[in-house]
Amino acid sequence: MEKTLVIKNKTGLHARPAALFSQKASSFASDIKIEANGKSINAKSILSVLSLGITQGTEIKLTAEGPDGSQALDALAELISTFKD
Repeated sequence: MEKTLVIKNKTGLHARPAALFSQKASSFASDIKIEANGKSINAKSILSVLSLGITQGTEIKLTAEGPDGSQALDALAELISTFKD
């Protein structure tokens, strides 16, 4: 399962949003990855999320494999859409 999103938050996935994102991803049993800027990383690792340097306008692809993959992608897409500047 996968979803493609564009980051709209002015500051991208900087420290606070990256932490919230990783925490939410960690709440699911599925393996979740983010692909951006030519890299694919484990979405449950805040350091890995920060290492992508995701800025406003960056297109990311979320992929999930596991029993709750669909719910994970929906929840993470919703979380990303709620980030404020």
